This record gives sequence, C-alpha cells and structure tokens, in this order.
Amino acid sequence: MSIASRTAFTAIAPISWGTTYLVTSEWLPPDRPLLSGVLRALPAGLVAIAIGRRLPRGSWWWRAAVLGTLNIGAFFALLFLAAYRLPGGVAATLGAVGPLATAGFALALLGERPTRWRLGWAMVGIVGVALMVLRPGAQFDALGIAAGLIGPFLMSAGVVLTRRWGRPAGVGPVPFAGWQLTAGGLFLLPIALIVEGAPPHLSMSAVGGYAWLGVVGTLLAYALWFRGIGELPVVAVSFLGLLSPVVATGIGWIVLGQSLTGLQTVGFALALLAVLAAQIPRTHRAAVRTPAPPPVLVKESSCA
Repeated sequence: MSIASRTAFTAIAPISWGTTYLVTSEWLPPDRPLLSGVLRALPAGLVAIAIGRRLPRGSWWWRAAVLGTLNIGAFFALLFLAAYRLPGGVAATLGAVGPLATAGFALALLGERPTRWRLGWAMVGIVGVALMVLRPGAQFDALGIAAGLIGPFLMSAGVVLTRRWGRPAGVGPVPFAGWQLTAGGLFLLPIALIVEGAPPHLSMSAVGGYAWLGVVGTLLAYALWFRGIGELPVVAVSFLGLLSPVVATGIGWIVLGQSLTGLQTVGFALALLAVLAAQIPRTHRAAVRTPAPPPVLVKESSCA
C-alpha cells in the first residue's frame, strides 16, 4: 500500500471525529460529557478485544494502561472540561497545538528532528483553526485554558509513545486499539459516576448517536489511527487531527445551515492546506525545489 493510501485511511479517523459535535448536539443527552466518553470508549474497546481475541502479555499490561490513559481516558476528560469551561472555538484552537506538541515529543523520545517546513505549517494550521472557530467576545477561563492545553499534550505524548513502543508481534491494529480503548474507558468510568451520577434513560436517538460514535468514531477510527501511527511519520499523522475542526465546520455549514464568513472561509482553506502540505515527503520537496542537472554531452571518438 502506498503512503498516499495509508494517509487516506488514517485520515478517516479525524474526519469521523469531526462528526462528534453534530451527534452530541442533536442526539445525545445534555450535560453528560464524561458518560459520553465512557460509552464511546469502553464498549468499543471490549468489542475490539473480542474480535481480536488477544489480551496483553507481560509489560504490555502496563503499557496498554499508559497509552489508554494518555490517548483516551485523560484526553477525553480534559477535552470535556475545556469544552464546558470555554467557548468551543477557544477549545478547538487550543487543540490545534497538537502538531507542535507531537514534534517536541518526537524529538525527545524518537530523536526525530522536526523540519522547518512542518513547524511552519503547524503555525498556519493553528491560525486557520482560529479563524474558523473563534468568535468576538470569547471569554477565557484559566482552568479551561489549562485543560485545553494539557489534553493535546497528553495525547501527543501518547501518540509518540505508541510509535516508540510499536505493537507486539502478531497483534493487529484492532485488538491493539481495543486494549487502549478499554483502559481509557475504565479510567473514565469512576470519574463519570462520581461527577455525573447514574446514567439517565436513553432515547432511541441517543442510542443511535452512541452507536455511531462507538462503531465509526471510535472502533473503526482508532484502529485506523493507531495503524497509521505505526506506518507513517508521526508528526505528519498529527497534522491530520486538524481535519476534525475542518469537518465540524463544514457539517455546521451544510447540515445545520450555519453561515461562513469570509475569514472563516480563509481559515478553512488554511487549515486544509496545512494538513496537505505536511504530508509532502521531504525528498519530494527537495526534488521539486532542485532542478535536474543538464545532461552531460560526451563527444564520440572515431576509431581509424
């Protein structure tokens, strides 16, 4: 499979995550973000383990717990805390620092030095997301800002550790995702019960919403996401996360009839351009910048 095909399959994950806002606002019960995180992660994780029929062994018990907490449990909790205490635009903009955080962790843990090309496009991506989602008069809450920044940093650390540790031999992406989703869901479960109490009665629309988030937005998405992390440059993969606010903005425009201003349209284009530009391999860029040398003409000699 080519790099372009692998990137396209990996991009399905953040594209599906971009539908979360629509599903949550239209179908799920209000004021239950932690419950939503548990129902999104834990059932999908158990199904993935049942499909893969593989449990962790040896050191992979604690590694799966660490990765599940970073990538799923703690990230979801901080993401929801930021969403509740900040306007959605501010929270989304803080989440766009993910590529920069991933570049820093990749340098520290993998020895991968970030290129100026990708660092520059990371800044462009942040500006693009900010133009898309920020609104005038946005209020800033210190705890919300902290949660909105720590969450992407924890997930970036989890992404890089996932690449550093790899997958155990013979373990596919589905059970590997299942380990992490189950660990993250178990991390969130007691927090949700303490903070939000017992689950409410769920309507059929809520059941359908959780089914979409669990099957497509979690089980399928994270299996593809973790496979992509293992096969593609980790910093390039992190840029794909910018597709989530892009898709969320597009859905709001197409499905909910939310109008886009000129600045939002510019931000939409910048964020999408940053995602695409970050996927260009360094060797290809060098070939584009450096013209091929002129052919060397060799004078033929005649023999008497």
